[in-house]
Amino acid sequence: MNTQSQKGKSRREFIQKASALTAGTVFLSGIAEAIQLHGNPAAKMKIALVGLGVRGVSMFGRDVQRAYGEQIEFVGLCDINPGRLEVGKKYIGVECPTFTDFDAMLRSQKPDVVIVTTVDATHHLFIIKALEFGANVITEKPMTTDEVKCQAILDAERKSGKKVIVTFNYRYSPHRQRIYEILHSGEIGTVTSVDFHWYLDTSHGADYFRRWHGLREKGGTLLVHKSTHHFDLLNWWLDSDPEEVFAYGKLEFYGKNGPFRHTHCRPCPHKSNCDFHWDITKNSHLMALYVQNEQHDGYLRDGCVFREEIDIFDKMAVQIRYMNGVQVSYSLTTYSPYEGYRIAFNGTKGRLEAWIKESQPWDEPPQDDLRLTKNFGDSEIIVIPHGGGGHGGGDTRLKDKLFKDPTMADPYRQSAGTRDGAMSILVGIAARKSVDTGQPIKIKDLTDIELKARGRGA
Repeated sequence: MNTQSQKGKSRREFIQKASALTAGTVFLSGIAEAIQLHGNPAAKMKIALVGLGVRGVSMFGRDVQRAYGEQIEFVGLCDINPGRLEVGKKYIGVECPTFTDFDAMLRSQKPDVVIVTTVDATHHLFIIKALEFGANVITEKPMTTDEVKCQAILDAERKSGKKVIVTFNYRYSPHRQRIYEILHSGEIGTVTSVDFHWYLDTSHGADYFRRWHGLREKGGTLLVHKSTHHFDLLNWWLDSDPEEVFAYGKLEFYGKNGPFRHTHCRPCPHKSNCDFHWDITKNSHLMALYVQNEQHDGYLRDGCVFREEIDIFDKMAVQIRYMNGVQVSYSLTTYSPYEGYRIAFNGTKGRLEAWIKESQPWDEPPQDDLRLTKNFGDSEIIVIPHGGGGHGGGDTRLKDKLFKDPTMADPYRQSAGTRDGAMSILVGIAARKSVDTGQPIKIKDLTDIELKARGRGA
């Protein structure tokens, strides 16, 4: 066996031993979580879903119904748009009552768990009501969009004795778990700094500006809506709380910067000249879910990316200082020719880096590559095959934990609660405040969470 192979084997053995040591404790906490979630592990979990947009009806609707029908039962669906409710119900494939009144659904259906997939700025309303009713909550990220709403959720959870789970599916993808393993095995020594740069392409990136996400009042800017994923990964990988944030951000490509504009793509007179023209009529699912129900709420799913009302940033740069001394340089670009991210962890013994390609105009093998380089030593490529399902395999693994077996061991602490949900959005909220004020923002000034240098908890 060559030296490089021996090193790889040693690292794997170290990780396996570390996992075994923690598995028993985590498994017991998993059992407690299952009992808290739905009382009787043998009974079907009664679920109510609020927010029947694409994410609601697919990832947390039809996909859950098809894969976990033996474990769960949908007892109610809720949305402000009655037309979308009926389309969503048919798409999910369930026979249960539908509601435009959330309180009425809680009273009549008495769910064990409420899944929240509404517009970001309204998450807190449904989370808090569900907790006060006595249900546990599974919420799509971000948990909410400002520090006041965040504190209200924390207070409600403490008072209710129930649990909120935030669905950070990125934690569950195989290559991100491997990054966690390597960092926590000490292979690069003590992490001192991180370079983290995320690129959204002119398809996915632009789509945020077509939708309600382009309005700060609804999504809190992409520093909260999108970057909450990235900040959560940093918090999880580093196992430390963010302490201070300074940021720059600007809208310089989309919105008012476009050469022309209209309300939305279908009637636009600039179709032939616009690189961002998008024909929603070619997507029958979106036509049924949104276009055919515009008369109920006026929402235009194919909004113009150059609308004057867009008031979020399309380029962002953030500096984060962590309680354990790690410094992070982060950026988000929303009009790149390819999609994915570059990340590098600099440590006292070496460097771990990756360029993860999610969409690009060239062929790539279905795998993610990490490079581990030791100071004064060897460098090796670690190949991780893509997992099955969405988000690189993360979606399926997350939902297995939520719906199939909540008691399964969680040795890498991938399950996330309100503390994780709060700390991820607080970085984005602090960054947004920093852009607005030109000042660094301290995380401790935003909520009553006690910050920790390590051993953060969920």
